[in-house]
Order: sequence, then C-alpha cells, then structure tokens
Amino acid sequence: MSPPDPSAIASAPGPVWVMGAGSVGCYVGGCLQAAGVTVEFIGRPRVLQALRTHGLHLTDLDGGDQRIAPSALRLHEDVPGGPTPPALVLLCVKSPATAEAARQLASRLPSHTLVLSLQNGLRNTQAARSAAPRLHVVPGMVPYNIAELNPGHYHRGTTGQLAAQDTAALSAWSRVFAGAGIALDLHTDLKPVQWGKLLLNLNNPVNALSGLPLLAELLTPVHRRHFAALMQEALGLLKAAGIQPAQITPLPWAVLVRVLQLPTPLFRLVAARMLRIDPKARSSMADDLALGRSTEIDALSGEVVRLASSLGLRAPLNEAIVTRIRALQG
Repeated sequence: MSPPDPSAIASAPGPVWVMGAGSVGCYVGGCLQAAGVTVEFIGRPRVLQALRTHGLHLTDLDGGDQRIAPSALRLHEDVPGGPTPPALVLLCVKSPATAEAARQLASRLPSHTLVLSLQNGLRNTQAARSAAPRLHVVPGMVPYNIAELNPGHYHRGTTGQLAAQDTAALSAWSRVFAGAGIALDLHTDLKPVQWGKLLLNLNNPVNALSGLPLLAELLTPVHRRHFAALMQEALGLLKAAGIQPAQITPLPWAVLVRVLQLPTPLFRLVAARMLRIDPKARSSMADDLALGRSTEIDALSGEVVRLASSLGLRAPLNEAIVTRIRALQG
C-alpha cells in the first residue's frame, strides 16, 4: 500500500458505498476509507459483526498494514436511507446476488448514480443494468486475490491493478483510487480484460477442490496441469469465437499453458514472477465452499460452457468441474 495522497483524496466527488462487504468490498472500500474517503459498508451479518468487534485490518504481500477502528466504520445490513446519496457505489456481491442487489440500490438511490461492478465474470454489469436501468453501472475488474485471514482481517496476496471501463463519470475517481494506493486503470474496451481475468479465475475451482493455499496448489503438478487444461480448452473456444483476451500476466496465454505443464523445478524458475503469491492467499471459491455458500462457478467455468454452446461446440473439462463444484454446494 502506498502512502495516501491527501490532495487526491480531497478531490473525491463524494461518499462511497460498498454493496457487498466481503473480501473485495472490505479491502477496496477499506483502502479508500483509510485514505480519508467517507465509506458506508453494506454486508452480511457475519461480516458486519466481525467488523464491529475487531474493526478492519488491511494487509498485503508488500508489507502494507492499516487498521480502522470499529467505531470509525459505518456498517449496514440493508441499503441505508439518508440525505447524502453516494457519489460512487462499489458493487461487490457474488454474481448470483447481482440483480437483487441492484434492485435494492435503485430503490434508494437517485437516477444515474454511478455503480462500479468489481465482480468476477462477464455478465454482472448486464444483470445489474437490467434490474436497475436508472443506475449508471460500469464494469470493472479486480486482478488480485484477497483472503479473509481472520475476522475483520483482509489480506491482498497477489499483485495487479484495478481496471474499469473508461467513462467520464469514472475519470474523476481515477486520481482518488491512486491516492488511496489502489490504482484504477481505465480501458476503452474492458471485455478483453474481463476474459483475461476469467482465464486466470479458472484456477479458482481447482484451488477450491485441492484444499490448499494458492501457492501450494500451483506448486502441485496434478492441480497445476488441471488448471492448464481448463485454460487451454477455453483458449481454443475464444479463438474459434474470434475473441482475443488481454494479456494480464507476464507470459502470453499459450506460453503460460505450456509453462504450467512443466515439471515443478522448471516451473518455479520460469514462472517466478507469477509465483509472487503470499503463502496465505487462497481463492474466494474455497472460502465459499468452506462456509457452505453458493459459488461463482457459473460465472467462471460456466461462462466457458456457454461460449462453447454458442459455437455449437462442447467444453467437457469445464463442464465437468462445474458439475463437481455444484455437487459440493449442496
């Protein structure tokens, strides 16, 4: 975490709401509040109770360490009413909850309120816009892994920069995010970036099934090659569809697939930058399964299956892992 830039924070257009105070919402919203932005957190009772008891503790693999006292947090189980609407909402709920969350926001917020979707998958912005057409919903992408290490303690275990669709409404926030140490890159076309993130997220179900932290899982050949096979299947379908995913790792996608298939000693050497992962990091899908919650498998491997179907093809490997994760969800 970089030191906050007071002049950048002072330029914030207004308060921020976090709709879905989970790992991503607490980390991104917490960084903004720690820098001086007014933030309201809306989330589940379990998370809010932890925040009321322990406050918010934010750490990262670069040694950053920030704390926000419980008394300084504004916490809500439902969308709050009040005279000061947010200038920005961070939509951070899990994909299956998107439409309902958008409807709740629309019932309380003025038309054209800016909503930035910081969710996995490709369809959340469309779902939010359909459920709440009065809101100005913009797609975004979170590149890094955030794990809840203890109640109220959220840890960024990998590197990367937030990304979003370039829009005039967000340009005023770009400096604010940078000033809070969480740079926000704006893209004319975010879809290739979203597909790139989805390719990496195909490791989420592999990680969840492995029972290992991310680093340990990637250093285990059987899991690493399973991830490579899911990615290779998806890349073949993307090529058939004429979709070029953005390169969001140091290695081109085809090279990355081959590197994942290397023996572990060679993999360690070639993928050294990729392996800059905190040993405590794990996938959110692993957390969801451990807590008995629904997962985002339909927004990840399920999206690959839908792409295959649209082409009149099959994605048997991604189909199989969707089936396995659904079975574990109960």
